[in-house]
Amino acid sequence: MSKSRNRREVTPADKGAGEGTSSSSLCELLEHVRACRHCVEMPVGPPLPHEPRPVLVAGRSARICIIGQAPGTRVHASGRPFTDPSGDRLRDWLGVSSDQFYNPHLFNIIPMGFCFPGLDDRGADLPPRRECARKWHGDLFALMPQIELILLVGLYAQRFHLGKRCKKTLTQTVADWREYAITDHRPIWLPLPHPSWRNNAWLRKNSFFERDVLPFLRTEVQRRIARM
Repeated sequence: MSKSRNRREVTPADKGAGEGTSSSSLCELLEHVRACRHCVEMPVGPPLPHEPRPVLVAGRSARICIIGQAPGTRVHASGRPFTDPSGDRLRDWLGVSSDQFYNPHLFNIIPMGFCFPGLDDRGADLPPRRECARKWHGDLFALMPQIELILLVGLYAQRFHLGKRCKKTLTQTVADWREYAITDHRPIWLPLPHPSWRNNAWLRKNSFFERDVLPFLRTEVQRRIARM
């Protein structure tokens, strides 16, 4: 096996490593994350309009990591990621059951924004808070070197983690998925659209996603589940 196959690719998130805490323990780091009030006390822009409730799953066993956007109202209430119709669709894309999806030995789930960001004037979810990924992603991923497959769900995750390699649009980035996923680097990255119903028209228009991306996604997921 070549050295490049074992090498972890340096990403834009790595540049933030150390900004959150110097803790060498993932458990200790997660305590800091779950107690974080940065978006209330030192916000970038308007402060979070409610009490923070960070929602994430992070451990040293799971080889698959899902980087989504931010909790919605249902997830904010449940404290559990993807407990909504988007989660149902995402689990179908992955080809896994709810028990498998919520098994922390199989999946890490680390959104771009850990807390529900609130609603805009039209009642839609606001974008993920900018503080979370900048402050915490670098430290979190530095302590989870076992991750082999990272699913970038939505444009916010793709822009942050792919950096200059991200295309101008989500459609272009997802269409060029082989550029990020078929490589000797580890982890591999797989850009996905968000599984929200708002993307139904996108999914109908871009048939390559169901034809080409989903079979690859399910194969890669099952390969890693089978090894656990």
